Amino acid sequence: MVTSLLMADASPIRLVIHGGAGTIIRSKLTTERKQAYTEALAQSLIAGYAILAAGGSSIDAVIAAIVVMEDSPLFNAGKGSVFSHAGHNELEASIMDGSTLMAGAVAAVTTIRNPIRAAHAVMTKSTHVMLMGEGAETFAAEQGLEIVDPSYFYTQYRWDQLQKAIAKERVLRDHDAAPVTPLPGENEKRGTVGAVALDCYGNLAAGTSTGGLTNKRFGRVGDSSIIGAGTYADNHSVAVSATGTGEMFIRAAAAFNTAAQVRLQHKPIAEAANNVLAEIAAIGGDGGLIVLDGKGNYAMCFNTTGMYRGVIGNDGVARVSIFSEAETSASEK
Repeated sequence: MVTSLLMADASPIRLVIHGGAGTIIRSKLTTERKQAYTEALAQSLIAGYAILAAGGSSIDAVIAAIVVMEDSPLFNAGKGSVFSHAGHNELEASIMDGSTLMAGAVAAVTTIRNPIRAAHAVMTKSTHVMLMGEGAETFAAEQGLEIVDPSYFYTQYRWDQLQKAIAKERVLRDHDAAPVTPLPGENEKRGTVGAVALDCYGNLAAGTSTGGLTNKRFGRVGDSSIIGAGTYADNHSVAVSATGTGEMFIRAAAAFNTAAQVRLQHKPIAEAANNVLAEIAAIGGDGGLIVLDGKGNYAMCFNTTGMYRGVIGNDGVARVSIFSEAETSASEK
């Protein structure tokens, strides 16, 4: 397991993000592409930090951080989302407030520019937790959220990826551009995004957003829109966002499982996250978890070759990593 862990400052504010965990091969990640990811992750951290530093809420910081990644074509969320077998972009997202246990989610949406904003609207403007499809889109429009033509989400890379997947009759994982046996030229990883935050009031929040699986069929929904699987936050334990093989994260109730180990078994946060990843590995899955507690302690754990990730705290310095702790520890001190 790979873990990044840092003790909190006094009266901390903290934001931790991920841009997906998977088969990220150093030799396939060009200098230019690495720089693009580094800059996008840093922009996400800075956007969320600006909210926290101004005394804003952890919920607003999570939204701000995720919106930056949803608007970037680099990640499998929002603008960079993958295509279903039918040639559609079907997006999902969820968010949770650790101070109230309020939560919201959307699934199978095709016209909402920023699904994380729609998930927040469901949480705050409805009596429900999850809305999906046309109903979610109608609700989002009624709330004044930006609705776009589905063509907005088109990227040539993702379209080409779908054609290769169809030709090979494969379904590619939501956190990984390559299947277990990679298609030619598809080692580069692009993935699900998420954020967890702690504000100056001691409140935690978590959010996750994704475009799902390349070549998915039958209205498949993954863990990113499921509270307790891809997202969870509770001030009495931790805030968690997940990325990985969605079906296994659902089966392991990954986000809640991590929080429960911290709250009920008093496990250190990194140990809890790694325990859950081990459970997921045992049933054939992999991926990563970012975890944050009310003291500002955080962990970024993954059992893949890499995870796009970053953290920012009281000092306002954005720290971004891609590969293992051994390779990146110097930049995270």
